[in-house]
Amino acid sequence: MSYAIIGFGAIGQALARAFARNNIEVSVASRRAPEVLLPQAQAIGSTVVPRTLQEALKADVIFLAVLFEGHREVAKMLPSWQGKTVVDAMNGFEGLSTADVAKAFPGARFVKGFNHLPARTLAADPNVNGSRRVVFLSSDDQAAAAQVADLSEQLGFAPVNLGKLAEGGALVQVLDKSWAPLIFQDLFKNEPERPATAGAAS
Repeated sequence: MSYAIIGFGAIGQALARAFARNNIEVSVASRRAPEVLLPQAQAIGSTVVPRTLQEALKADVIFLAVLFEGHREVAKMLPSWQGKTVVDAMNGFEGLSTADVAKAFPGARFVKGFNHLPARTLAADPNVNGSRRVVFLSSDDQAAAAQVADLSEQLGFAPVNLGKLAEGGALVQVLDKSWAPLIFQDLFKNEPERPATAGAAS
């Protein structure tokens, strides 16, 4: 499975840190040339690899971390998004829901996620005092949601599936400058204590 982050601003770099922390290779790309991104990518970790947009879009799972108005430009770069899982980590102020954004990516398996936390929080280690930071996911494709949930676990987060885009997605999106209920909610999932092994003193 190959991964890419499109957009290398605050959110893109925060996501890249999560990949680097877990030694998982990820391509990063923006409208800037790969060599321009290289110093920042190297500062984050050796598994963060700058590429051209066209190269990065060959990945199986693609995180959209561009400014909201830039998503249409990215969408036009492939004639079909069949076989791609696209994770929408953007927040928009144009009155468009995630379901509307998904229509710009024909054929993609679309998942909303990783958008409800500020970049500084998203960049931090999600394991805190034995608990894991929650990321919310929603999708009309439950297989895609499960795939991104598995990746979230690998990155150290605790995924919570909110259901379909029209329902769960509405809880975590910024729409017309209004904040949905779960935006900026920094929640943690406590790990269940392991049962005592057989023969241990009770």
